[in-house]
Amino acid sequence: MFIDPWPAFRPSEYRVKFATTPWEVAGCKALRHAVFCAEQGLFHGDDSDAVDDVAIPLAALSCLLGMAEAVVGTVRIHQPRPGLWIGSRLAVAQPFRQIGRLGSALIRLAVGAAHGRGCHTFLAQVQVQNVPLFRRLHWQSLEEVTLHGLPHHLMQADLAYYPPCSDPEAGFIAGRAIGP
Repeated sequence: MFIDPWPAFRPSEYRVKFATTPWEVAGCKALRHAVFCAEQGLFHGDDSDAVDDVAIPLAALSCLLGMAEAVVGTVRIHQPRPGLWIGSRLAVAQPFRQIGRLGSALIRLAVGAAHGRGCHTFLAQVQVQNVPLFRRLHWQSLEEVTLHGLPHHLMQADLAYYPPCSDPEAGFIAGRAIGP
């Protein structure tokens, strides 16, 4: 019987941070395409829009022995006017969704980074299947909306639960990996 001496890739941890290098930014864009274009079919060809010109991309990076290996989650944030921040395009690669904490960690960094930059209101349009997650993370639904032909909720974060993050470029370790 053959025993594979190299088990499947298992990240040792995840770092959640602003995407600051070209490969991280490219990885965020590729992941968004995989989730929103290929998997969900929300966009044909590309999901880029004018928000990308002003948004800050965030990345969840799988790490092996402390070194970042791949972008496995992303979200973007932007400030359309002083104090108002908006998060959008939250995506986690399919094999990493079962971990359950990457989306939460991206949300935590997104709101904390905005809070540290003077945010007084943080909003997101959330796909209906993700509303329970956001509610557990101290968000409230303001209204139901239709976006790209799908039901969403316009939701607002309770900033009292999100301390300001002073160094989002470095981010934080989202914990030791338990999978995929």
